[in-house]
Amino acid sequence: MRRSILGRSWPNAVAVVLFVLFAFPVYWMAVTAFKRTPDIISRTPVFLPLNGTLEHFGTATGAAQFWDMVGNSFTVTVLAVLASLAIATLASFAIARMRFRGRKAFILVIMLAQMAPWEVMSISVYLIVRDNEMLNSLVPLTLFYMMMVLPFTIWTLRGFIAAVPKELEESAMVDGCTRVQAFVKVVFPLLAPGLMSTSLFGFITAWNELPLALVLNKATGPGTAQTLPLWLTSFQSTFGDDWGATMAASTLFAVPVLIIFLFLQRKAVGGMTAGAVKG
Repeated sequence: MRRSILGRSWPNAVAVVLFVLFAFPVYWMAVTAFKRTPDIISRTPVFLPLNGTLEHFGTATGAAQFWDMVGNSFTVTVLAVLASLAIATLASFAIARMRFRGRKAFILVIMLAQMAPWEVMSISVYLIVRDNEMLNSLVPLTLFYMMMVLPFTIWTLRGFIAAVPKELEESAMVDGCTRVQAFVKVVFPLLAPGLMSTSLFGFITAWNELPLALVLNKATGPGTAQTLPLWLTSFQSTFGDDWGATMAASTLFAVPVLIIFLFLQRKAVGGMTAGAVKG
């Protein structure tokens, strides 16, 4: 009995400790954003501000070009995710359903591309973009973000497509559907969980990316093509030691990821249920 209790207790204890370690910095960031300045600089930690303020959020959102950065980040991220999903859906279907020469080599290349660190390719990427006179533009940033998430998207969707029985497509084609119609009407609805999970991964990757944006889009001023991560790096130099405004800006930066995660998580569960019924 004691061994059984210990066997159940230690994993829970480890999980609680890990949760606290990962969640506390996020909690402290969000709480600091609502604190008044005396509570922030106080030597006595204030874990729960009873007389909070929204002043720091006003400072953050009132910063120069803040909303331009928001628009740039959303544009680059959404376009990169949609493009990667469109390409990966077709590529993963070809890998999972078709047999062609070089198929295994193609899968190996996808895995190698996923493992390659993008930071070491920053110089070559910069030279390519510079030679094409596309520095300080959202277009190359969108394309390279799409390439970042594409290998993982293809690899993940390949597993979902392979799990769909071929007999479902064959039955649809016997009933008069073409190969494309069978994919759109039968296979594609069953890919909802995979599409949602890869969309979430792609959004987080593109939204949080900094090194490539720092290399390609350094220019500031009106019409800048910088993104929110770049704006955050210069926030402290703009507002000095205003830690309340800095934490407010960081909290605002994290909110879209949290909203997308909650939305896609619910949709993914719904897609799994619908797929089980249709199957």
